[in-house]
Amino acid sequence: MRKIYMLLALAALPVMAWAAGWPANYGGVMLQGFYWDSYDDTYWPTLESQAGELSPYFSLVWIPQSGNCGGTSMGYDDLYWFSNYNSSFGNEQQLRSLISTFKSKGIGTIADVVINHRKTPSDWFTFPTETYNGVTYTMTAADICANDDGGATATQAAKQGVTLSGNNDTGEDWSGMRDLDHKSANVQTIVKAYLGFLLNDLGYTGFRYDMVKGYDGSFTGLYNSASQPAFSVGEYWDGNPDKVIDWLNATKVGGTIMSAAFDYPFRYTVRDAINKGNWASLSGTTLASQSAYRQYAVTFIENHDTEYRSSSAPQDPIKKDTLAANAYLLAMPGTPCVFLKHWQAYKQEIKGMIDARKLAGITNTSTYVNYKSAATYYAVKVNGDHCHLMAAVGPGVGAVTSSQYTEIMSGYHYKYFLEKTAETAWIDKADGEYSDAFDARLTAVSATSGATVVYTTDGTEPTASSTQVQSGATVHIDKACTLKAGLLKGGKVSGIVTRSYTFKAPDDFKPYTFNVYLEDPTASPNNWSAVYYYSWDSNSSAQQDGNWPGTAATATKVVKGTKFYYRTYTKTSRNYYINFVFNQGGATAGTHQTVDVQRVKGDAYFKVTTQTNKYEVEDVTSQYAGTAGDINGDGVVNVTDVTALINVILGTASYSDATCDLNGDGQVNVTDVTTLINVILAGN
Repeated sequence: MRKIYMLLALAALPVMAWAAGWPANYGGVMLQGFYWDSYDDTYWPTLESQAGELSPYFSLVWIPQSGNCGGTSMGYDDLYWFSNYNSSFGNEQQLRSLISTFKSKGIGTIADVVINHRKTPSDWFTFPTETYNGVTYTMTAADICANDDGGATATQAAKQGVTLSGNNDTGEDWSGMRDLDHKSANVQTIVKAYLGFLLNDLGYTGFRYDMVKGYDGSFTGLYNSASQPAFSVGEYWDGNPDKVIDWLNATKVGGTIMSAAFDYPFRYTVRDAINKGNWASLSGTTLASQSAYRQYAVTFIENHDTEYRSSSAPQDPIKKDTLAANAYLLAMPGTPCVFLKHWQAYKQEIKGMIDARKLAGITNTSTYVNYKSAATYYAVKVNGDHCHLMAAVGPGVGAVTSSQYTEIMSGYHYKYFLEKTAETAWIDKADGEYSDAFDARLTAVSATSGATVVYTTDGTEPTASSTQVQSGATVHIDKACTLKAGLLKGGKVSGIVTRSYTFKAPDDFKPYTFNVYLEDPTASPNNWSAVYYYSWDSNSSAQQDGNWPGTAATATKVVKGTKFYYRTYTKTSRNYYINFVFNQGGATAGTHQTVDVQRVKGDAYFKVTTQTNKYEVEDVTSQYAGTAGDINGDGVVNVTDVTALINVILGTASYSDATCDLNGDGQVNVTDVTTLINVILAGN
């Protein structure tokens, strides 16, 4: 059945190539592919590697603003729009590869578009000049709102003798950066070109507009009318549904709403129901609750601005029952947007919820009715295109039953039921990779009493002669397989569902040490007074060199005639890495520090180069890592390397696998010694 739904979805894609605002009857689910400071988890190659797992569940993935911001950034201090896409999440090549891979898997990538404001790197008024497709684009002080920063910008303009726009801001002021005047013809020209670049050059599918309260909604309509994204959603951050609706209507062009909006009223309704312990209040008014606007409701329960970040930045999180909140989100109409942290924490459960949503055929325009509610629970029946799905959430869900529905899955404070007329089988364990053996429960959802389930585990279609079990029976899964189950009724099999399972292979990784080298920055032209390493790793960002400014590097080594400082670290797992900031320590560490050097996984060589706000760093590993076979890193390959390699095999020395695996077979053993000897004998 999943294949049928996927084919239907793919067949509809050409129709969605340009749908004003957001397509109607849309059944896709979106993933917010980041959280605050998610530089590691949202690293473009990391996201790309998950495309195969994401594609059966998410039709859209929203990623951070991907242009360079002049330093480590989540992207909201946008700087370059056309010419520099080396961001904190990866470089331009990696970004293009991510978008292309997602597209090949049926996933559309949503760009975070920040056009309310823009960063000026050197002073209040100088924006980057960029050339794209032979056209040069430059914003000037005349493109900044006259009342920017509550008048502070005008004061500064008078001091510098520059002229701002004659137009005041058409939305809320924000003092972080220069607010752009969207009445300016120059701003409009550049924004339109920028959006065209995102769609037609980089390959994005649509836009998430940041801080749309900062400029009039008509400009979103103007820009979308010009660029025609398949999807557009605005961040109108307000819990009052009337205000969000006013913004939607403000985007109209020719009477047509040109963008969806995040359903903040939905988010706050869920937050209050959970945090205040009154689940019946989920019946409150949201965008998704209103038939005229639910098409444009992108529902969510948490994002990077509401999540708990730290004790000093607690934000406004949902404090408990995150799983139940997601169960409600994924059952309701609108287009659900799942938060990356929730996906990571509850992956198998969320997969099952999305499977149920798709099987029922719930879309962004589906209707629903409140079934039953009390302070301790809330139950809603949603009318999907294929059948009805009932979701019950809250600590009192045990009180929710119905003779017309069959329970298909449950978890902490939530239950899902399918209407019996769905006439389908159900498997309660979602696709994916598992660590341990498990039991998958098979359920017959049928109006016919006594209907049973037939199944296979070899990927073949179940028939009436396949293994037959009663509804509620389990199948023990202890190895990779494709489980297919179908409803058996009247000697015929229908409603077949499929799950594919794999198991994690044993990891034979053995920890080893590696060195991170920094070319001597105490020499000219940088003339640092000392060399300090400040670092944090992939294990919950644990600091490996102590608190800022870190630990002084005192060990040095001359490699190919160049002096390097270095420190040694232990690679504790196959995917382990460390991030660094190099600095000179002491009271001036803050003014003599480098940009972040990210995801160092083994022996690496770096060089401090120019300084703007922070010193830039060049990766010079390829110049100094040495010839293949230089096990001990002294710049030459000789018998001392053979000894070093033998000691590695005996366990009395540690060098990286990448250095020691000379024949590239994924193992370090005596065959590598033979390869090394041949290298030496050949004079290489």
